[in-house]
Amino acid sequence: MKKGSSYTCLADLPAGSIIGTSSLRRSAQLKASFPGLLFKDVRGNLNTRLRKLDNGEGEDYAALVLAVAGVSRMGWSGRISEFLEKSQCMYAVGQGALGVECREGDTSTISLLSSLHHRDTLLRAVAERAFLRTLEGGCSVPVAVHSTLTGSSIELIGGVWSLDGKENLVQTCQVQFKDFGGCGDEPTRSYVAIVAPQVPTAELTAAESCGQQLAQKLIDLGAEKILAAAKAENDKK
Repeated sequence: MKKGSSYTCLADLPAGSIIGTSSLRRSAQLKASFPGLLFKDVRGNLNTRLRKLDNGEGEDYAALVLAVAGVSRMGWSGRISEFLEKSQCMYAVGQGALGVECREGDTSTISLLSSLHHRDTLLRAVAERAFLRTLEGGCSVPVAVHSTLTGSSIELIGGVWSLDGKENLVQTCQVQFKDFGGCGDEPTRSYVAIVAPQVPTAELTAAESCGQQLAQKLIDLGAEKILAAAKAENDKK
Protein backbone atom coordinates (compact mmCIF):
# COMPACT_ATOMS: atom_id res chain seq x y z
CA MET A 1 0.00 0.00 0.00
CA LYS A 2 1.00 3.64 -0.39
CA LYS A 3 3.03 4.85 2.59
CA GLY A 4 0.75 6.24 5.28
CA SER A 5 -2.33 4.44 3.93
CA SER A 6 -4.87 3.29 6.50
CA TYR A 7 -5.82 0.34 4.27
CA THR A 8 -4.17 -3.07 4.45
CA CYS A 9 -5.95 -5.15 1.79
CA LEU A 10 -7.45 -4.72 -1.67
CA ALA A 11 -10.94 -5.66 -0.48
CA ASP A 12 -11.08 -2.60 1.79
CA LEU A 13 -9.99 -0.02 -0.80
CA PRO A 14 -12.66 2.42 -2.05
CA ALA A 15 -14.09 1.88 -5.52
CA GLY A 16 -12.01 3.60 -8.18
CA SER A 17 -8.69 3.11 -6.34
CA ILE A 18 -5.80 2.65 -8.78
CA ILE A 19 -3.69 -0.49 -8.44
CA GLY A 20 -0.37 -0.74 -10.28
CA THR A 21 0.85 -3.93 -11.93
CA SER A 22 2.83 -4.71 -15.07
CA SER A 23 1.28 -8.18 -15.45
CA LEU A 24 -1.68 -8.92 -17.74
CA ARG A 25 -2.14 -12.19 -15.86
CA ARG A 26 -2.39 -10.50 -12.46
CA SER A 27 -4.59 -7.63 -13.56
CA ALA A 28 -7.07 -9.91 -15.38
CA GLN A 29 -7.46 -12.18 -12.34
CA LEU A 30 -7.77 -9.31 -9.89
CA LYS A 31 -10.29 -7.47 -12.06
CA ALA A 32 -12.48 -10.56 -11.72
CA SER A 33 -12.11 -10.54 -7.91
CA PHE A 34 -12.19 -6.75 -7.42
CA PRO A 35 -14.30 -5.21 -10.21
CA GLY A 36 -14.52 -1.87 -8.41
CA LEU A 37 -10.77 -1.23 -8.55
CA LEU A 38 -8.81 0.20 -11.49
CA PHE A 39 -5.71 -1.70 -12.59
CA LYS A 40 -3.12 0.29 -14.50
CA ASP A 41 0.32 -0.44 -15.87
CA VAL A 42 3.37 0.47 -13.81
CA ARG A 43 6.94 0.03 -15.06
CA GLY A 44 10.47 0.16 -13.67
CA ASN A 45 12.49 -1.73 -11.09
CA LEU A 46 11.23 -2.10 -7.52
CA ASN A 47 12.83 1.16 -6.39
CA THR A 48 11.13 3.05 -9.23
CA ARG A 49 7.75 1.43 -8.70
CA LEU A 50 7.72 2.08 -4.96
CA ARG A 51 8.73 5.69 -5.59
CA LYS A 52 5.83 6.06 -8.04
CA LEU A 53 3.50 4.55 -5.43
CA ASP A 54 4.59 6.72 -2.53
CA ASN A 55 5.15 9.99 -4.43
CA GLY A 56 2.21 9.77 -6.82
CA GLU A 57 4.37 9.91 -9.95
CA GLY A 58 2.37 9.36 -13.12
CA GLU A 59 -0.72 7.89 -11.44
CA ASP A 60 -2.13 8.21 -7.95
CA TYR A 61 -1.60 4.53 -7.11
CA ALA A 62 -3.25 3.25 -3.94
CA ALA A 63 -1.25 0.00 -4.03
CA LEU A 64 1.07 -2.16 -6.11
CA VAL A 65 0.83 -5.88 -6.85
CA LEU A 66 4.32 -7.41 -6.75
CA ALA A 67 5.98 -10.79 -6.38
CA VAL A 68 6.80 -11.56 -2.75
CA ALA A 69 10.18 -13.05 -3.70
CA GLY A 70 11.50 -9.84 -5.25
CA VAL A 71 10.33 -7.59 -2.42
CA SER A 72 11.74 -9.94 0.23
CA ARG A 73 15.06 -10.29 -1.60
CA MET A 74 15.48 -6.52 -1.38
CA GLY A 75 14.83 -6.66 2.37
CA TRP A 76 11.56 -4.77 2.08
CA SER A 77 9.18 -7.41 3.46
CA GLY A 78 7.83 -4.81 5.86
CA ARG A 79 6.14 -3.07 2.92
CA ILE A 80 3.96 -6.13 2.20
CA SER A 81 0.48 -5.56 3.61
CA GLU A 82 -1.38 -8.50 2.04
CA PHE A 83 -0.53 -11.92 0.59
CA LEU A 84 -2.94 -12.84 -2.20
CA GLU A 85 -4.55 -16.28 -2.08
CA LYS A 86 -4.56 -18.57 -5.12
CA SER A 87 -8.33 -18.04 -5.38
CA GLN A 88 -7.53 -14.38 -6.12
CA CYS A 89 -4.32 -14.55 -8.09
CA MET A 90 -2.44 -17.62 -9.33
CA TYR A 91 1.08 -17.47 -10.72
CA ALA A 92 2.58 -17.79 -14.20
CA VAL A 93 3.59 -21.16 -15.63
CA GLY A 94 7.03 -22.12 -14.31
CA GLN A 95 7.35 -18.99 -12.18
CA GLY A 96 10.24 -19.37 -9.75
CA ALA A 97 11.67 -22.51 -11.38
CA LEU A 98 15.26 -22.44 -12.61
CA GLY A 99 16.58 -24.52 -15.50
CA VAL A 100 19.90 -25.35 -17.18
CA GLU A 101 19.79 -25.48 -20.98
CA CYS A 102 21.55 -28.17 -22.97
CA ARG A 103 21.66 -29.29 -26.60
CA GLU A 104 18.97 -31.84 -27.38
CA GLY A 105 20.43 -35.33 -27.70
CA ASP A 106 23.71 -34.43 -25.97
CA THR A 107 23.56 -37.48 -23.69
CA SER A 108 26.94 -36.96 -22.05
CA THR A 109 26.11 -33.43 -20.93
CA ILE A 110 22.59 -34.45 -19.93
CA SER A 111 24.14 -37.20 -17.79
CA LEU A 112 26.38 -34.65 -16.06
CA LEU A 113 23.44 -32.32 -15.44
CA SER A 114 21.02 -35.02 -14.34
CA SER A 115 21.89 -34.67 -10.65
CA LEU A 116 21.10 -30.96 -10.69
CA HIS A 117 17.39 -31.21 -10.12
CA HIS A 118 14.78 -30.84 -7.42
CA ARG A 119 12.16 -33.54 -7.98
CA ASP A 120 9.11 -31.63 -6.73
CA THR A 121 9.92 -28.45 -8.68
CA LEU A 122 10.75 -30.49 -11.78
CA LEU A 123 7.47 -32.42 -11.80
CA ARG A 124 5.44 -29.28 -11.15
CA ALA A 125 7.26 -27.51 -14.00
CA VAL A 126 6.52 -30.42 -16.37
CA ALA A 127 2.80 -30.31 -15.51
CA GLU A 128 2.58 -26.53 -15.84
CA ARG A 129 4.51 -26.39 -19.13
CA ALA A 130 2.42 -29.23 -20.61
CA PHE A 131 -0.68 -27.24 -19.65
CA LEU A 132 0.54 -24.10 -21.42
CA ARG A 133 1.79 -25.95 -24.50
CA THR A 134 -1.54 -27.73 -24.97
CA LEU A 135 -3.42 -24.46 -24.58
CA GLU A 136 -0.97 -22.81 -27.01
CA GLY A 137 -0.88 -19.84 -24.68
CA GLY A 138 1.94 -17.37 -24.08
CA CYS A 139 2.98 -14.21 -22.26
CA SER A 140 0.50 -12.05 -24.20
CA VAL A 141 -2.58 -13.75 -22.72
CA PRO A 142 -3.75 -14.22 -19.11
CA VAL A 143 -3.04 -17.86 -18.22
CA ALA A 144 -2.28 -18.84 -14.62
CA VAL A 145 -1.65 -21.99 -12.60
CA HIS A 146 -1.10 -23.42 -9.14
CA SER A 147 0.42 -26.88 -8.69
CA THR A 148 0.64 -29.12 -5.64
CA LEU A 149 2.64 -32.31 -5.23
CA THR A 150 2.13 -35.13 -2.75
CA GLY A 151 4.08 -38.36 -2.42
CA SER A 152 1.65 -40.17 -4.71
CA SER A 153 0.02 -37.58 -6.95
CA ILE A 154 0.18 -34.18 -8.61
CA GLU A 155 -2.65 -31.63 -8.69
CA LEU A 156 -2.86 -28.68 -11.03
CA ILE A 157 -5.29 -25.76 -10.94
CA GLY A 158 -5.28 -23.65 -14.08
CA GLY A 159 -7.32 -20.95 -15.70
CA VAL A 160 -7.67 -18.46 -18.53
CA TRP A 161 -9.11 -14.94 -18.32
CA SER A 162 -10.25 -12.21 -20.67
CA LEU A 163 -8.22 -9.01 -20.31
CA ASP A 164 -11.08 -7.30 -18.46
CA GLY A 165 -11.50 -10.31 -16.14
CA LYS A 166 -15.20 -10.66 -17.00
CA GLU A 167 -14.76 -14.02 -18.74
CA ASN A 168 -12.79 -16.75 -17.05
CA LEU A 169 -12.52 -20.51 -16.84
CA VAL A 170 -10.79 -22.30 -13.96
CA GLN A 171 -10.49 -26.06 -13.60
CA THR A 172 -8.57 -28.61 -11.51
CA CYS A 173 -6.95 -31.91 -12.43
CA GLN A 174 -5.30 -34.49 -10.16
CA VAL A 175 -3.31 -37.49 -11.41
CA GLN A 176 -2.00 -40.43 -9.39
CA PHE A 177 1.51 -41.64 -10.21
CA LYS A 178 0.44 -45.26 -9.82
CA ASP A 179 -1.90 -44.86 -12.79
CA PHE A 180 1.18 -44.64 -15.01
CA GLY A 181 3.12 -47.44 -13.37
CA GLY A 182 3.09 -49.48 -16.56
CA CYS A 183 5.27 -47.01 -18.45
CA GLY A 184 8.35 -49.09 -17.67
CA ASP A 185 11.92 -48.00 -18.29
CA GLU A 186 11.46 -46.12 -21.55
CA PRO A 187 14.48 -44.54 -23.20
CA THR A 188 15.10 -41.05 -21.82
CA ARG A 189 12.88 -38.60 -23.62
CA SER A 190 11.96 -34.96 -23.35
CA TYR A 191 8.91 -33.89 -21.37
CA VAL A 192 7.97 -30.43 -22.69
CA ALA A 193 11.69 -29.79 -23.27
CA ILE A 194 12.65 -31.12 -19.82
CA VAL A 195 14.93 -34.17 -19.56
CA ALA A 196 15.28 -35.85 -16.17
CA PRO A 197 16.72 -39.39 -16.42
CA GLN A 198 16.87 -39.80 -12.63
CA VAL A 199 13.15 -39.19 -12.08
CA PRO A 200 10.84 -42.22 -12.52
CA THR A 201 9.20 -42.33 -15.95
CA ALA A 202 5.80 -42.92 -14.36
CA GLU A 203 6.03 -39.65 -12.39
CA LEU A 204 7.17 -37.62 -15.41
CA THR A 205 4.45 -39.08 -17.62
CA ALA A 206 1.82 -38.46 -14.96
CA ALA A 207 2.89 -34.83 -14.56
CA GLU A 208 2.83 -34.26 -18.31
CA SER A 209 -0.56 -35.94 -18.61
CA CYS A 210 -1.96 -33.83 -15.76
CA GLY A 211 -1.13 -30.62 -17.61
CA GLN A 212 -2.50 -31.94 -20.89
CA GLN A 213 -5.74 -33.17 -19.33
CA LEU A 214 -6.34 -29.87 -17.53
CA ALA A 215 -5.75 -27.87 -20.71
CA GLN A 216 -8.14 -30.09 -22.63
CA LYS A 217 -10.81 -29.51 -19.97
CA LEU A 218 -10.53 -25.77 -20.52
CA ILE A 219 -10.46 -26.11 -24.31
CA ASP A 220 -13.64 -28.17 -24.17
CA LEU A 221 -15.27 -25.36 -22.16
CA GLY A 222 -14.28 -22.66 -24.67
CA ALA A 223 -10.85 -21.47 -23.54
CA GLU A 224 -9.58 -21.02 -27.10
CA LYS A 225 -12.16 -18.33 -27.78
CA ILE A 226 -11.21 -16.39 -24.64
CA LEU A 227 -7.48 -16.67 -25.40
CA ALA A 228 -7.89 -15.64 -29.03
CA ALA A 229 -9.91 -12.56 -28.06
CA ALA A 230 -7.37 -11.60 -25.36
CA LYS A 231 -4.46 -11.96 -27.79
CA ALA A 232 -6.19 -9.94 -30.49
CA GLU A 233 -7.05 -7.18 -28.01
CA ASN A 234 -3.51 -7.12 -26.61
CA ASP A 235 -1.97 -7.00 -30.11
CA LYS A 236 -3.88 -3.79 -30.79
CA LYS A 237 -2.20 -2.01 -27.89
